[in-house]
Amino acid sequence: MSQLDLARLQFAMTSIYHFLFVPVTIGVSGLTAVLQTAWYRTKREEYLRLTRFFGTLMVISIAVGVVTGLVQEFQFGMDWSHYSRTVGNVFGGPLALEGLAAFFLESTFLGLWLFGWDKLSPRLHLATVYAVVIGGALSAAFIMSANSWMQHPVGYQTNAAGQPQLNDFWALFTNPVFLRGYLHVLLAGVVTGSVVMLAVSAWQLRKGQEPEVFRISASLALLVLVPSLLLAMLVGSELGVTEGKYQPMKIAGAEAQWTTCQPCSFSMFQIGGGNKDQTPTKIIAIPHLLSLLATNHWNGKVLGLNPVNAQYNQQFGPGYYVPNIFIQYWSMRVMAYLATVVLAIGVWGIWLLYRRKLGHAKLFQRVAVWAAVLPFLMNTAGWLLTENGRQPWIVQGLMLTSNGLSPSVSTAQVATSIIVFLLLYAGLAIVAAVVMAKYARKQLAPARAHSDHPIPAVSY
Repeated sequence: MSQLDLARLQFAMTSIYHFLFVPVTIGVSGLTAVLQTAWYRTKREEYLRLTRFFGTLMVISIAVGVVTGLVQEFQFGMDWSHYSRTVGNVFGGPLALEGLAAFFLESTFLGLWLFGWDKLSPRLHLATVYAVVIGGALSAAFIMSANSWMQHPVGYQTNAAGQPQLNDFWALFTNPVFLRGYLHVLLAGVVTGSVVMLAVSAWQLRKGQEPEVFRISASLALLVLVPSLLLAMLVGSELGVTEGKYQPMKIAGAEAQWTTCQPCSFSMFQIGGGNKDQTPTKIIAIPHLLSLLATNHWNGKVLGLNPVNAQYNQQFGPGYYVPNIFIQYWSMRVMAYLATVVLAIGVWGIWLLYRRKLGHAKLFQRVAVWAAVLPFLMNTAGWLLTENGRQPWIVQGLMLTSNGLSPSVSTAQVATSIIVFLLLYAGLAIVAAVVMAKYARKQLAPARAHSDHPIPAVSY
């Protein structure tokens, strides 16, 4: 493999790993804030016990997420120094704000939340968990604004050295790719947090531990999961229309559509269609659905890979601008199909909740526990769809990925660092999985009225 392949592999590996924890943090922190609000308003002890229980999962997720996120920023200087020098005038601003504003807000108030029990007033302590939620959301906003600029550059001018220079900071946050992409990420976080809370609650219900209490958290997770997943699907569909306008190659690749079509059928499943096979065999195709998804019109036209590649050759010079079609096609389907499965599980749970059978439905509880892995697969597929679809551009239309590499780093050095990262991340993954699984199976802390000792904010 070349230096370019290895550098891309390394960044993909660290990004996917980091993004396992980001949605959990966003979702679980929001749900923890809801539980604490319920306790603040009702003073019912079960809400307080659930707040402490799921708050600890939130703390573990934030801790691992911070560690894995730091590695990514080092890679900009290590593997992508030419990219950093060229677009640093644009890219550096959001990254700096993410570290100086959002991260400090999140970490400072996380500390106050951890150590502020019985020291701050209940109202002030409740405010700290909402500050953590806002900090996490702001962090995602700054990162997504930088990423959206790479997908659709706006608000810049080119200086005398040929480097993009930001001249409209707010354009980063009104970028249509950012608006829909950021909302989609937030909703994906809520979905992930809901599924995690549902899975943990279902496991506890199966074991018969505190069924009256964990039925509350399972109900909350289901009531949040279904509407947030429906909204995520709707926003994701609108994001597809936006990307079809600014990144037609990405949408054509997601359908392995080599020629322009109008109206266009959606391929539910097909054989072939990769880079060496431009005549795929569609096993199941739904008429007009691709037109609707990509353009919001029943008979909308979707440009094919070959016409877009020809257009880019005229616009940017000779080259092959088609991304990896296998990754593009199947990552889109993995995301969409698993979302449908999660929605079906959520509707099933809502029906059981309505029938007051949630606490006794052993089959549903077993399925809900195993469903915990699904949002992580969906999130990973979503990132692959987004990032692979931009290739070979590191900044769409401005800079090729191959031009962003560090000239002073050798292929062997990148390969060595991949091995080191792989070992470190594998170790971290084992520790994180063991700690989270161990804690998720713990019993709830006793109610304060029945405890002889102070209840710690976090316990293992």
